[in-house]
Amino acid sequence: MKIWHKLLSSAAIVLLAACAQLQPVAAPATPGASVLAQRPTPLILISIDGFRPDYLTRGVTPVLSRLAQSGVLAAQGMRPSFPSLTFPNHYTLVTGLTPDHHGVINNTMTDEKIPDVVFSLSNRAALADRRWWDAATPIWVSAEQQGLKSATMFWPGSETDIQGVRPSDWLTYDHNFPAEARVDHVLEWLDRPLATRPDFVTLYFEAVDSAGHRFGPDAAETTAAVASIDQAIGRLIDGLTTRGLLAQTNLLVVADHGMASLSAQRVVLLDEMFDIASVQRFVPYGPLMGFTPLPGKEAEVKARLAQPHEHVQCWPKAEMPARFDYGHNARVPPFMCLADIEWSLATRESMQRNPPGGGSHGFDPDDAKMAALFIATGPAFGHGVQLKSFANVDVYPLLAHLLGIKPQPNQGRLDTFNPALLTRP
Repeated sequence: MKIWHKLLSSAAIVLLAACAQLQPVAAPATPGASVLAQRPTPLILISIDGFRPDYLTRGVTPVLSRLAQSGVLAAQGMRPSFPSLTFPNHYTLVTGLTPDHHGVINNTMTDEKIPDVVFSLSNRAALADRRWWDAATPIWVSAEQQGLKSATMFWPGSETDIQGVRPSDWLTYDHNFPAEARVDHVLEWLDRPLATRPDFVTLYFEAVDSAGHRFGPDAAETTAAVASIDQAIGRLIDGLTTRGLLAQTNLLVVADHGMASLSAQRVVLLDEMFDIASVQRFVPYGPLMGFTPLPGKEAEVKARLAQPHEHVQCWPKAEMPARFDYGHNARVPPFMCLADIEWSLATRESMQRNPPGGGSHGFDPDDAKMAALFIATGPAFGHGVQLKSFANVDVYPLLAHLLGIKPQPNQGRLDTFNPALLTRP
């Protein structure tokens, strides 16, 4: 570990940074010698699902803490987009669009244009159906189209040919694939000759999120998961150092959302809010709930939801708060309810079957418990920089800048990172 730490703090890195970043170029349609000469500094985007920024204070993250101290840290974290769920926010990070605009509006959703199918994390066929993803262009598609190579390790959306384009390398998600093996696979990609080596790589870890859901964010088991992923990232750093790549590689370490504690004593029962028999579809139980009333029951449901209810707010989709930037996409259910932080929405039947406990996310993105980790390091970035909290749509234009490619239209702001970038756009 001492080797890579010295490299990060070396003044030579600062000198290298001044010339390492490429300005955007129009790459030829068919990569050739001219493209190889213009290849950007390698970029690795790492997601630690469910990692709150305050997890860095638990004394079990020596690797991440050193990266944060010697690179760039958003001390209060990034603000996730609404809803603060896994698939919507992972797609926001790589498209620069909020879920209402990129179309992945929930971990679970339906679409009238894709009848008789429920998109969910467990529906492998739906995840591989480009129709759910095609409303936006993720960064790896633009990279491939502009002559660069990308390799994705388990990033949501990367298992299908979005707009007819796949990453040069990708893997089908496997929960049982160990974190160390994921790192080794990424290093194998980077061992390739320059002509076939990926310029952009993603790496995904779910262990912290899984532990947070099962045991809660404050549990010893969650802290142990944080420590295990820190060790995996240390393995990556050591591998890059051994290969002489660390000083040449930009790293972004992010999360999609945070985590909040749940309790069976903090539950809003939907049965007490309205007649649940008047609803034909709930999407899904938890902090956030979408409702589709039965035909003819819309006015009844709207009237009941409009009444004051403790620990929950409800809206017709068209009347959701503007700050959520949510409710215009056709996939959003007609009515939405959002619980207060650390409260759950449930029915009497679901309480008997699966009472709330452990932890969850999906709450108001502005709550500190939903904040997401952001660390950046490498030749593009200054040392010891702390950024104010920012919206996660800003990550996408940063990715495009670091890769030297033309971004798609997006909602992000690259100038968020002006205090951190050594070479300004």
